[in-house]
Amino acid sequence: MVDFSNALHLVRERAPLVQCITNFVTVNDCANIILAAGGSPSMAHDIREVEDAVSGVRALVCNMGAIEDIDAMVLAGKRANQLGTPVVLDPVAAGGTRLRRESAKRLLEKVRFTAIRGNASEIRSLAGQEASGSGVDAAAADTVSQDSLPAAVQTVAGLARRIGGIIALSGPLDVISDGEQTMVLRNGCPTMARITGSGCMLTSLIGAFCGAMPSDPFAAVCTAMAAMGVCGEAAEARRLKNGTGNATFRTDLIDAVFNLTEKQLTEGVRYEIY
Repeated sequence: MVDFSNALHLVRERAPLVQCITNFVTVNDCANIILAAGGSPSMAHDIREVEDAVSGVRALVCNMGAIEDIDAMVLAGKRANQLGTPVVLDPVAAGGTRLRRESAKRLLEKVRFTAIRGNASEIRSLAGQEASGSGVDAAAADTVSQDSLPAAVQTVAGLARRIGGIIALSGPLDVISDGEQTMVLRNGCPTMARITGSGCMLTSLIGAFCGAMPSDPFAAVCTAMAAMGVCGEAAEARRLKNGTGNATFRTDLIDAVFNLTEKQLTEGVRYEIY
């Protein structure tokens, strides 16, 4: 059983420093959502300093949107593994090009990841299944529905066992598994897909929770995913009330994470153990 309330409490109490090697499109939002959750961001990505930088943090996030920094991710990831520091991967467009397929393969071979968070097409690609994603977005054919949920659970759990970590598939239905236990989350809203970087922000949030509770990564990932979904719903309610658009929604989403209470999270999350 995941104690969502305690996990949120621990992030704010321990204020983990999270290093993110991420892309220039989302770097500011990733930093801000870590701050909103109660953590502290480090965006050090230069290959000349990543090993030193990771020595002082509680978690490392590697985002393949920064495809030019794969060498730095490998160095930082190896150092984090040596230190026992959680490492989280966002396999952006992992199956989209030969470069990304080869880079994802290299990262999985060289670095032991505590958690990997991706959309349905990205997770299918990592699992060796045919995926039809377009750019950074999941293809409609890959998106998890109630009908395809059993197959998605099997894919996610199987990949989790293969890598020895947590796999989190995000979408209309979120599926999180450590290979033995699997949670399905039913929070969020369609507008989350209408802003740049909602997935990158979510992965960074996972980094903050893993950094705060490294001994229980499954609970950490589940709570980060739940928090993002609940806050997405709060931001959407505000958008509809005020008649605003996706730019304001992005700000309201970060604000919702900042203002999230333990009571709001535990009462708002909709989940099942599959």
